[in-house]
Amino acid sequence: MLKAVDSPFLVPFDGSYRVDAAPTAPPGDVTKKERRRLLKDKVDELALLQRKLYAQDEWACLSVFQAMDAAGKDGTIRAVFSGVNPAGFQVFSFKQPSKEELDHDFLWRTASRLPERGRIGVFNRSYYEETLVVRVHPEYLGGQRLPGKRNLDRLWTERYESIRDHELHLARNGTVVVKFWLNVSREEQRARFLERIEDERKNWKFSSGDVAERAHWDAYMAAYEDALNATSRPWAPWYAIPADSKSAMRLAVADIMVRTLESLDLSFPELGDREQNELAAMRRKLESEG
Repeated sequence: MLKAVDSPFLVPFDGSYRVDAAPTAPPGDVTKKERRRLLKDKVDELALLQRKLYAQDEWACLSVFQAMDAAGKDGTIRAVFSGVNPAGFQVFSFKQPSKEELDHDFLWRTASRLPERGRIGVFNRSYYEETLVVRVHPEYLGGQRLPGKRNLDRLWTERYESIRDHELHLARNGTVVVKFWLNVSREEQRARFLERIEDERKNWKFSSGDVAERAHWDAYMAAYEDALNATSRPWAPWYAIPADSKSAMRLAVADIMVRTLESLDLSFPELGDREQNELAAMRRKLESEG
């Protein structure tokens, strides 16, 4: 199984991660212009690695993105994966579950959207919503019609266990799981909400419900801390990316994606003697037609 790449943003595997100590601003003094230049290079590297992944058809890669509203999930996904071939790439966004999805276990709707071998799949929100928004709003459990009476503390523990088992199963069977929490500060989120109101081109992004959720900020931070500690593992690591700077956030995600795929030692398939002889014969045939 693949192991996590080293990064200052890697959430440790020993349960010691603390949200209140996690930075939301980028380290260092690299300029935005330089970050954009570096990101372009990473986008090109990722594009080549994705072509090798697709051609080799041995591994799949699942990238999970979780964040508070306005942290920049959509823009980061768009920027980081802008160079990949759409034929080997897929994105699914998981919002409020449908009636059909509520009639299944909480992993069902995402399991049916996992990437095939040779593809990069992105989950914009994921099964982790069932330990985040549902934990902050346990009244949502009523729609899930879980059997018997449930102790909530035990329920979250069981869901973490199910997620760990699920991700370990994926890793054992060739799906590389890499997870990003885009850690935006409460003040930066406020500024981005105001921007959405003031810029007519961004009005469509604004939702009064997003502002209402700010009242539960502390509860969300506690839920994220528990979820990251319970499920960051070498085969399915979490990376807590400072998100107050969009350019720094995108570069950090791109760098981790590139180094994760590089660790697979990907290559274009090499043809054997029989295939090489066949190619030579086809070449002679085509050249003779000229």
